[in-house]
Amino acid sequence: MAQKPTLPKGTRDFGPKQMLRRNYILDTIKSVFKKYGFMPIETPAMENLSTLTGKYGDEGDQLLFRILNSGDFLSKASEEDLQSGSAILRSKISEKGLKYDLTVPFARYVVANQHEVTFPFKRYQIQPVWRADRPQKGRYREFYQCDADVIGTNSLICEAELMVMVHEIFGALKFSEYKIALSSRKILEGIAEIMNATPQFAQLVVILDKLDKIGEEKVLEELEKIGLNSNALSTLKSLLHFQGDNDSKLAQLKSAFVSSQIGLEGIKDIEEVLDHADSLGLVDHNLEFDLTLARGLSYYTGVIYEVKPTSISMGTIAAGGRYDNLTEVFGLSGVSGVGISFGIDRIYDTLNELDLFATDQLETTQVLLTNFDDDAQKHALNILFKLRANDISSEIYPDHSKLKKQLNYADKKQIPYVVLIGSQEIEAGRYTLKNMEKGSQQELSVDELINFLKDKA
Repeated sequence: MAQKPTLPKGTRDFGPKQMLRRNYILDTIKSVFKKYGFMPIETPAMENLSTLTGKYGDEGDQLLFRILNSGDFLSKASEEDLQSGSAILRSKISEKGLKYDLTVPFARYVVANQHEVTFPFKRYQIQPVWRADRPQKGRYREFYQCDADVIGTNSLICEAELMVMVHEIFGALKFSEYKIALSSRKILEGIAEIMNATPQFAQLVVILDKLDKIGEEKVLEELEKIGLNSNALSTLKSLLHFQGDNDSKLAQLKSAFVSSQIGLEGIKDIEEVLDHADSLGLVDHNLEFDLTLARGLSYYTGVIYEVKPTSISMGTIAAGGRYDNLTEVFGLSGVSGVGISFGIDRIYDTLNELDLFATDQLETTQVLLTNFDDDAQKHALNILFKLRANDISSEIYPDHSKLKKQLNYADKKQIPYVVLIGSQEIEAGRYTLKNMEKGSQQELSVDELINFLKDKA
């Protein structure tokens, strides 16, 4: 009995329709990255676990896909290791892992190539990443990230430009129903400070990051479990209910942060980013200061942001922030960076759910040449050569077949034009061009055919 073909959970195949739409998204993102001066790089699918671990927090480390050592992977493990549990055993049988994101490998790349790159270094990277997460809507174990980062400058102009890039990319994709939430890790440190919860800062960030998922009441319950008292929880609750526009919320937060220098620094950073964004033409209601924004990854140190659709239920579709110390763990200190990552899979699902893909994105072939017999085939191949020489996307039906079958093929492939090449057309030197959408026909010479199709491309 033949084995039923299956996929690992959290992974997907992409057929021609999906790939054409994905490429449309990727090409749109890439064009904006290039426009803003970013250069492409790639890093390997796998990294040493020493590179990956300790950069994403405890929860992130648990989601790493580890690769068993090649050959006898148990060769370095003793009987004692086998009895010691998975934590000890893992380090003996696995030294590499699939990359969890593109930012940590980028930091490793910068340090390894610090004498070749030009600082500030603006790079973009579009590659798959892997996370051993529980698959659900909008969450996959293998997915693409599209990252743009600037490393080697502290300028908050970079943050503002990334916000403008979000606006430009989604504008090009005809998608406007989203919100950019903006905050700072310094503001989170300020919140922890006025709550007298600085020792629990890492846990506080992880729990606050769940606010959208589990709600305010559950967040407060979890914070109580890690030892925060009623005064601390009351302080946080009042902060969560700040209302008004960006300026109003920042003003209210300034009053709350009179005793927190780090918190006030975070507010100053947000105000500067908003001012730069305004100078860059981003007068946009989609950009909103959100003091509850946490971003769970532990390497963020400054401004943070994430983008979510507002009209459908979907997770974060783009996110990022400032990181000051990421290259330091690889031996290069004093190099600050900031970046953003676009989740191609969630963007695809969002555009698909909102029916924002145009039908012409599925066109790969502009014209099909018919094939009725040996003479017509030879003649069609000669015309095909001339069409392609003029950069017209074209193909010939490969087999001798009846017209109905060939037209059906063009219809299913959404090829807009078909050239009918029969004995009469060959003799006259004029060929019938059929418009598949309208059903209309016209007779054209080869030169006229080329000019017509070039105008329609």
